Amino acid sequence: MDPQRLKARQGWEWIKQGYALFIKAPLLWIVLLFICIIAAVGISSVPIVGEPLVSLLTPAVLVGLMVGCRALSQNEELELAHLFSGFKQHTSQLVTLGGISLVTQFLILGLMMLAGGTTLVGILMSGEPQTDPNVMVQALAGASVAVLIGIVLFSLLMMAMQFAPLLVYFRNVPPLQAMKLSLRAFIYNVGPMLVYGITFVFLAVLASLPMFLGWVVLLPLVFTSLYASYSDIFPAVTAAGSTPQQSDATTPNDQSYF
Repeated sequence: MDPQRLKARQGWEWIKQGYALFIKAPLLWIVLLFICIIAAVGISSVPIVGEPLVSLLTPAVLVGLMVGCRALSQNEELELAHLFSGFKQHTSQLVTLGGISLVTQFLILGLMMLAGGTTLVGILMSGEPQTDPNVMVQALAGASVAVLIGIVLFSLLMMAMQFAPLLVYFRNVPPLQAMKLSLRAFIYNVGPMLVYGITFVFLAVLASLPMFLGWVVLLPLVFTSLYASYSDIFPAVTAAGSTPQQSDATTPNDQSYF
């Protein structure tokens, strides 16, 4: 299975397709994301284990939202039950994926500390908002190499994790291989990803103007457009090249795609 190489204009199409999925059930999308946010805040507030636990469970929660997108794309109803799909199928692989991401984050932070960013990493890991801008300026002053390392490595991790949960759930791909495929998808599609990212930055500015009210639409669009990009870059095809019948939206397609 190899990611498709798409033209730059497809980045805009993903946003249009994502909006079409959102508009099919706007109120329920808002409710689902509200539940996710409240749950994440609640779990994160647990001392010591809260934030790592959120990282471990994030791939499974993301899969639930993507199953909802698949249901809508098949003209089915979006349901609250979709949110828990990642805790019913491939749960161990999804949690493993979250664990790999968590360990990698700590390794990156460790490299940043070795590169002179100890103070900066300490601020970032404190979990407390920094109200004194001078403290942050001083932390950044001697950590230019550490910042560069962090930007590069965290960007690569983000790319590797973008499609990985979907590949694990829908295509039965092992976690590490899913991360490699996701990273390759970004490399193959720099053009559409750039168009997609620039457009989202513009939309984010617009959504923030009326007291951030536009984020009620834009936040669901982040996830629905992610599913649109995944479906475009990793189209469901059999070894013979024909399009298979769509599987049930609440059940991953466990057919091997190799």
